[in-house]
Order: sequence, then structure tokens, then C-alpha cells
Amino acid sequence: MRHTALAVSVAALYFGLFSVSASADTAVQADGEEQAMLMESIVVTATRETKNKWELAESVSVLNESEIQKLSPSHPAEALNRVAGVHINNLGGEGHMSAIRQPITTSGVYLFLEDGVPTRPTGYFNHNGLYEVNIPQSSRLEVTKGPGSALYGSDAIGGIINSVTKAAPKETEMTVNYEMGSDGWERVLVSGGMAITEDTGIRLDVNTTESDGFRDESEYERYSTTFRLDSALSDEWTLKAVASYTDVDQSGVSEIEEEDYKGNEERNLFHGDIGFREVEALRLSAEFSYQPNDEQLFTMTPFYRDNTMEMMPSWMVTYDPNIRDYQFQSYGLLLKYRQDFLDGNAQVVVGMDTDYTPSTYEENAISVTKNGDIYTDYSVTGSRHYDFESDQLSISPYIHTEWQFAERWRLSAGLRYDYFDVDYTDKLAGQAVDSRHLRPESETLSFDRLSPKFGLVYQYADQHNVYLNYRHAFRAPTIGNLFRPGSAIESTDLDPVTSKSIELGFRGQFSDWLGYELAFYEMKVEDDIVSFVNGSDRKSVNAGETEHRGIELTLQGDLTEELAFNLGWAYTEHEYEDFKYVFGYFSTGCFCYVQETRNFSGFDIGKAPKHMGNLSLAYRPLALPGTYFEVEMEQVGKYYTDETNTSEYEGHRLVNLRASYDLTDDVEIYARLMNLTDKRYSTYTSNQVGDPDISYRPGQPFSTYVGARWSF
Repeated sequence: MRHTALAVSVAALYFGLFSVSASADTAVQADGEEQAMLMESIVVTATRETKNKWELAESVSVLNESEIQKLSPSHPAEALNRVAGVHINNLGGEGHMSAIRQPITTSGVYLFLEDGVPTRPTGYFNHNGLYEVNIPQSSRLEVTKGPGSALYGSDAIGGIINSVTKAAPKETEMTVNYEMGSDGWERVLVSGGMAITEDTGIRLDVNTTESDGFRDESEYERYSTTFRLDSALSDEWTLKAVASYTDVDQSGVSEIEEEDYKGNEERNLFHGDIGFREVEALRLSAEFSYQPNDEQLFTMTPFYRDNTMEMMPSWMVTYDPNIRDYQFQSYGLLLKYRQDFLDGNAQVVVGMDTDYTPSTYEENAISVTKNGDIYTDYSVTGSRHYDFESDQLSISPYIHTEWQFAERWRLSAGLRYDYFDVDYTDKLAGQAVDSRHLRPESETLSFDRLSPKFGLVYQYADQHNVYLNYRHAFRAPTIGNLFRPGSAIESTDLDPVTSKSIELGFRGQFSDWLGYELAFYEMKVEDDIVSFVNGSDRKSVNAGETEHRGIELTLQGDLTEELAFNLGWAYTEHEYEDFKYVFGYFSTGCFCYVQETRNFSGFDIGKAPKHMGNLSLAYRPLALPGTYFEVEMEQVGKYYTDETNTSEYEGHRLVNLRASYDLTDDVEIYARLMNLTDKRYSTYTSNQVGDPDISYRPGQPFSTYVGARWSF
């Protein structure tokens, strides 16, 4: 089915492209060489328009189109983990958790964007959310570490990941990329575009991927397509319209205990669709820009989202198995006006983000069948735990200002106000409630938050500067936290999570061969929302304060004409400052179930690697033009597996090898050898407080991928 859809898309693209002369001479966007030169210094995330990176009082890393193509990532981690201070793990398929100035977590402390538009509304965070974005066909990936500017609100605590779509090309073009690899991996990427009038161009990107997975019964499929139109409507007006669609079908992948991890890592306890996940995500946006002169710019971006996800939560199979169906649609508008003053030395940006999202949630109980310790099948019991509607309206005005003064100083300041109104209706009102599936009564909730931002940049030498920022950020409670409380009472009393962050950074260029970035940060998070298991019950509460500190270092440059390198390294400390945790365990002393409250103040946060590093060495031999080799070393440091700091995961170091060769100007062949030393490692290692058994998520063993790319 996936390849049939792909064939139709390719055929339509092929005949559509070549119905227009390939000699079209009107440029819709800057040509590739100009863009390649700008990628290292121009970013769009901070203010939703092009900005020189060196003017920003924040840490932003960029992966450009050329880098993404060379990496040809099969998982978002393969690209993003090259950024200092960023760790994305692999949970199977393209599932993942993130760790950016935070521990490895499922919490909604990150904001995922596509062309500056959030891929999901506040309150609907999905820690796997990057699989809804077509990463390998992105034009650029921008990672902002720490809280964002005043243009971004809830969830932008740990960081922002913005995927930028490819623009319509200057001339008619088409690229087909076929790839195959270990464990039934097969992927086809098709990309093409053309100028359809003197001022308008289009592009279509298609991604179809299939994999059997290296673990038992862990199949994965995805189909993604992105359509983009770029048009100069007049001398003052331009339009960028984007339509993105992704369909993901992921089999369940279980954690395993130590014995299997060391002796049978391919073992998967979930067979027969246990723990499955089926996702459809549609996004439409149209950015209208009006620029009457060089000093003014007005943009208006209406957008629409339509998401559905049916899943069996794998983490609940053992104690509360269920199938749940999420659906939401979003209707939004991003308004922004920028005015320059003082010959461009001062700038004011004002705007307002509006998002209205009606949603539904259904959860049905199931019974599961086991054969030994393997889950093999399930059946719906007819008992419905939850059935509710939740309509959320958010209105967020903001102001962002910048001022260049005394030649080498640049000051920025911003203020954002976020208001959320959530109208919740329990469609099971009047029916019996059990203690494990409490249901709040229908009600309307509201949250608001004021977030100030401040930054300062000093250019102390021609190619070196230092910056300082201080930022408030927050995240609102998710719809699940509020209205799917499990056994937690008074879930609708949850407060937003807040954070305060300060960062000092240095960046610059030594001669023509070495660039550097160095950042020091400290962040305090208050009222964090923590979920925990108490016996067979899961609860969520606001739980005190945590502190997060770290150093991030990036070095990159050319050692010789043939040899280049890139280093991303980070050291982090994540601690509980004031944190109480309620947990239960079975005591062999009294042969009874005991509940305790412990204060973990001063303890390290679990699942928080101390060190994260990535070093790549690229070799382009002058004697073999068109040949490229790269060796990459990735390290994840040790971390505690729970809040008690009694058990540790030792960390791991992986080696990957990539190579490519240009057969002709239009044909490239390439290969990736991942985990070259066949290292046994775990992408997520944890245990519940009070449970000494540690669970592991085995990482991909030695794997090979080969591919070919044709350009027409």
C-alpha cells in the first residue's frame, strides 16, 4: 500500500514537472550556492524571519540541507545528536525521548516546530512528536537550547526544534533516493519542484519507509508527503503555503530485564499488535508577508492541524491495559509586525498567536493474553474508562525588542502573555467511577502566565562575541494530566510548570579554520508535574523544584584541505532541590504492601546523563574527487536509573561510518555502517522507585544501509 501510494505520487510529480520547460529562468528562491553560504550564519527560529545568528543572545545550532543529506538519518537522533547538549534516544521505529538541558524525559518541555508553526498545540505534547515531521527531507534543522524568545510560549523550556521545509526551486528539478538496509529496512525519498509562473513555484517531497525492526515483531511503516508553494504575489506581498501529511504505523516494543538484555536483546515481549501505535498528522499553513519597505514587515499565518492517534500504551500493558483514541483539530493564526528604527539599529516586533483546538479522547479497557511472559493477543472488554471532549482556546500577545548601541553592544528584551481557556465535558457523566479511573466533573479551566525575556550581546572582537540571557518559561498541564488522572484526586488543581534560566555564551572564529561556541547555563524548574506508580495506580502531582546546570561546547573546522571535524560535547548536572516522592513497595519483612514518602532533595535526577558527546571526522581525498568518508563517535555518559541514586547505567560509546561516491554529476551512491563495533547498549534504562529490577531498551546492533540518489 505504501509503495502504491508512492508510485502514484512519483508519477504525478514526474509528469507535472516535465510539463513545464526545464529551462525556466525565474528564481523563486535564492540559488543553492547562496543558501549554502548563508546556512551557517542565518537562522529563522528566533523571530520567525531570517536573522544573523551572531546577533542572537541565545544558543542556536543549525544542520543545513547538505549535512542532512550526507547523514541520510533513519531516525531523528542520527542528525540531532550531533548538536552539543542534545540527546534524542531511539525507542523503536522513530519513537524517541529528548534530553536538552533536561533529563531524558517524556515531559512536555520541548517545542517542535515546522517552519515556525508548532506541530501540536499546548497541552497535547507527544514525546515522540518528531516522527510527525519529515526530518530526512528538511531543508534545515534549527535547535534552540533553553527557553525561546518572546515569540514562543508554553513547552519551550528545554529547547525548540524547528524543521524548515525545502523551498520551491529556481529551475525544474527532481531527485529520487532509494535505500535498503539491515532488518528489512527500505526507504524511498522523492523530491521535486518547478516554477509554474514567472513568480510562483512548487515543490513536493515524498517519504515512504518500511522496517522489520531488529527486535521480534517490531515492524514499522511511515508515509510522509510535504507540498510547498512559494509565490511573489506583488512587489510587497509574498506567500509561502505548506501542506504536510504523515502516517505512522508502529508495532509495540517492550522493555526487557537484565538477563535478556545481556543474552537475548532481540527479544520483544509484545507480539500480536500489543503496544501498537497508529498516527495520522495533517498540517496546513499559509504565511502571507507584506513588506512595504525595508523597515516594516507584517506576516499573517493561518494554520490548520488534524491529528488522530490510536494506540495501546505499552507502559500500561502490565497493570492497566487499554486502547485509547486521541483526535484533535486546530484552527490558528500567527500575527507578527516588525518595525525597524534608527537606520536599522533598533527593532520592535509585536504579535499575537491564537489557537483553538477541539479534541476528543476515548479509552477502552482490554484484556491481554499471555504465553509465558510473551503478550500475544488482546480483546476489548466493553468497559470504557474515559470518553471526553476538551476544547482549548489560547491567546498569546507578545513584544520583542532589539537595540544595537555603542557599535558593539546589542540589547534584546521581550514579554509574552499566554492565556488558556479549556472547556472540558465528561461524556460518561452519571456512570459509575472506579478508584483507578477517576473522572473530573465537566468544567472550564483557565491558565495564564507572563514570561519576560532579556538578552545582551557584546562583540568584543571582529570575529568573536559574548552573550547573556535571562528568561522565564513555563508549560501548562497537558490535557492528559488534567482529565485522564487515573487514581489521582484533584487533578484539575495542577499548576503550570515554571522555569527561570540564565545563560552565558561565547562564540567566534579563529582564523579561517576553527569555529567555536561555548555556553554555560543554569535553570531552576518549579512545580514540575511528576507521574509515578503507587502499587498499581499512577498519579500526577506538582512536585517541588529541580535545578539544571551545564556546559556545552562546539568546535568545528578544517584540519587540512581534505580533513574536517565537528565536536559537540556537554557536561550536565540535574538535581532535586526540593522534591518529595510517594511510592509503594512490597516488604518481605511484614509480607505487606508499604507506602512511603521520601524527600530526594540534593539527589541527582534519574535518567540524566552527566556527559554527552559527538565527534565526527570527515575526509574528502583530493586524489578521488567526489569521494567522502566520515567516522563518527557518539558518547552518552552514565546516569542513575531512578530517584534513589542506587543503580546506574554505565553509559555507552558508539562508532558509525559513512561513505559516499559521486558516480556522475547526477548519481551518488552511499553507505552507512551504524554501531560499527556491535556495542551492546541501552537507549533508556530505568526502574521504578522501590523496584530493584532494572529495565532496558536495547539499542540497534551493527547495521548496514546502502543507497543511491539520482538527480534529474
